[in-house]
Amino acid sequence: MFEAAPIRVADPSEFYEELARQLTGLLAGERDVIANAANTASLIFNNMAELNWAGFYFLRGDVLVLGPFQGKPACVRIPLGRGVCGAAAAKRQTLRVADVQFFPDHIACDSASRSELVIPLIRDGAVLGVLDLDSPCLDRFTAHDQAGLEGIAAQFVTASDPL
Repeated sequence: MFEAAPIRVADPSEFYEELARQLTGLLAGERDVIANAANTASLIFNNMAELNWAGFYFLRGDVLVLGPFQGKPACVRIPLGRGVCGAAAAKRQTLRVADVQFFPDHIACDSASRSELVIPLIRDGAVLGVLDLDSPCLDRFTAHDQAGLEGIAAQFVTASDPL
């Protein structure tokens, strides 16, 4: 069994290389999307500073439905195109929001969240859902975070069978 270790490196590139390496170990030999989403969310949440939520929403028809996560209880259903998660899924692009209070149609599942990073999960051209990270800090997510977590999201999709 793989055991994750705390990642203690300051360089963002090294951090995401180590996060990807640990995720490879966690997902090795497992194809179940729910199990993999749970371990991926936990690995991210327990290694990234200043997060108050990390998890997945999976697309069911035209609604994103809550999947495995770490953090406070969350909104269960988000219509496609609504809020940061729904917009990222509809646009099929990562959204990095410095201050969610200025994002049109933001859905506040946790009033403590101030910034958000949402990465669409895409396989063979189809949107499967999103990886969502929230922070209580303004402008928490950098371009390095976006690039590193887009790689993590791709790794998760490749390692997991669809629902």
